Amino acid sequence: MSEQFNTHLHLLRQADGAACLRNINHGIEKESLRIDPEGKLAQTPHPVSLGSTLTHGSITTDFSEALMEFITPVFQNPQDTLGYLADLHTFTYTHLPREELLWTSSMPCVLPGDAAIPLAQYGSSNIGRYKTLYRKGLGYRYGRSMQTIAGIHYNFSLPDEFWTLYGKLIGNSAAPQAFITDRYFAVIRNFRRYSWLLLYLFGASPALCKSFVRDNPRHGLDDYDANSLYLPYATSLRMGDLGYTSEAQASLHISYNSLEEYTSGLYQAIKTPYPPYANFRDPDGSPAQLNSNLLQIENEFYSSIRPKRIPRQGQRPVQALRELGVEDLEVRCLDLNPFLPVGIDEETMRFLNCFLLFCLLHESPPGSEEQDRELDRNKMLVVKQGRDPDLMLQRKGQSISLRDWAREILTQVAAIAQFLDTLSGEHEHAAATEVQFARVNDPQLTPSARVLERMRELKTSYFRFAMNQSLANSDYFRALKLNAATGERLERMAHDSLAKQEALEAADTLDFAAYLAEANSR
Repeated sequence: MSEQFNTHLHLLRQADGAACLRNINHGIEKESLRIDPEGKLAQTPHPVSLGSTLTHGSITTDFSEALMEFITPVFQNPQDTLGYLADLHTFTYTHLPREELLWTSSMPCVLPGDAAIPLAQYGSSNIGRYKTLYRKGLGYRYGRSMQTIAGIHYNFSLPDEFWTLYGKLIGNSAAPQAFITDRYFAVIRNFRRYSWLLLYLFGASPALCKSFVRDNPRHGLDDYDANSLYLPYATSLRMGDLGYTSEAQASLHISYNSLEEYTSGLYQAIKTPYPPYANFRDPDGSPAQLNSNLLQIENEFYSSIRPKRIPRQGQRPVQALRELGVEDLEVRCLDLNPFLPVGIDEETMRFLNCFLLFCLLHESPPGSEEQDRELDRNKMLVVKQGRDPDLMLQRKGQSISLRDWAREILTQVAAIAQFLDTLSGEHEHAAATEVQFARVNDPQLTPSARVLERMRELKTSYFRFAMNQSLANSDYFRALKLNAATGERLERMAHDSLAKQEALEAADTLDFAAYLAEANSR
């Protein structure tokens, strides 16, 4: 273990007030594609009975009208989070057409051509049209198929009491928010160094349908059968070069060494014209994108972890970060686990909390472009070959086996798990970490290996495997009944969201061209 890690963990163990770590804040954003009975992307609109995708706080859409997104509030108990997420799924199934269901895997179902993938619609208000236009621009820049990949985003923050305590323990002299922001960026840097481990442990996309890469003959995957592609040791193809990548984004180097460097990099990318994007033209003459800059908005920049701050009225997210500091972190590298009803479980969440605390307590030196290249190489190796027992990664220019490095990290995570369990009087964090040790020792226990094992057992394609899981999930949620209070609350949320959308549409005073020009000038 590192000297800083040992020292800081020891200080926390001895401190009065460390029990505040029983109240780690977290929330989940979970995406799922709607599909028809044949496993094809649904072409129907988002059900209006579920509410407005523009203003509903918990049920909305992401890129496509068929890509649903479920959002939980902030909770401290993982069981509460999972219960809320399950209620959203149960409620949704009561409002979906009987023949439709939710796809349980990250890599998509049978896709049509790009033009037939429907963009998410948010109504006639300026903000609604803005959101749809942003998605149209993503389609031109990266292709619509890429945007149908689904995942789970895990939002994490530590309670205010912890930051006060931790600052005193390590002798912080900075202003409270400056200290919190600095420490969250330390977490981010370490997360990027070690998040290859999460791809190994939780990756569940080692295969995909051929329809996903029909326009990419250089995909580099092996034939599994007539309709499926895979790599024998792959973990999370979703996080590889088939995912959210482009030549333009590859040219960006956004530094995580400080809030100033990070926000300056994003500002520059948002304001820098990218000539190839200026060539996009919509056939009907309407705008093809928000603008032709490297990034239309800051959210277009893809990273496995993102610092966040809720903007005030009229603020851009990057402006809110710069002026107010980091409020929470969004982990974005988790696949949907097709063997779990809502795609994630309590065990994973408890491990993530331990892992993120490890990233906080461990030394986190500044990064560099050279180091980022090493991190990217490690990530791609784990994406494509992570379960190869002989896989070697690079650590500061030196080769180290994935297994040896993983055990080193897990040993430190286990120390945090043990500490958290002393606070709760339970064994759940240690148990969650023990499962991850087992996966390192036996790659066949990982979700990615289980997917391929099930495909082999059933002698079936990736599509058939994922369709079977989706049908089973549909049966599971359709058989559940919401209690009366929960059902009434969700119905009221849907109704209120529709009223909010109508109010927004009635309140607009600018035409959309003027609104867009104003938004781009901020």
